[in-house]
Amino acid sequence: MARDRSPAELVGASPGDAFEITFDGRSLSALPGQSVAAVLWAAGVLAWRTTREGGRPRGAFCGIGHCHDCLVTIDGRPNRRACLDPARPGAAVTTQEGHGHADLAV
Repeated sequence: MARDRSPAELVGASPGDAFEITFDGRSLSALPGQSVAAVLWAAGVLAWRTTREGGRPRGAFCGIGHCHDCLVTIDGRPNRRACLDPARPGAAVTTQEGHGHADLAV
């Protein structure tokens, strides 16, 4: 029955080998083609940004790069959209707080 198969099996996909990224120092497994948001979701991480005012948690909302709720810092570059940025081997992803420029003196 189709419900017993994974999406990859249903479309006959054969993803490449898994690789590692880190999120706030925690090692996470990723597959080629996954967005950073998809890797975080798969690891059970639902929030990876805090708002400028109030520090409220945010994660992916629209999933298509329109809303900016999913901003993260990737390899020291703030304001990256986790839903659009592909996961890359060895990437260091960190929670983004506020506007993402606290250590850039802006």
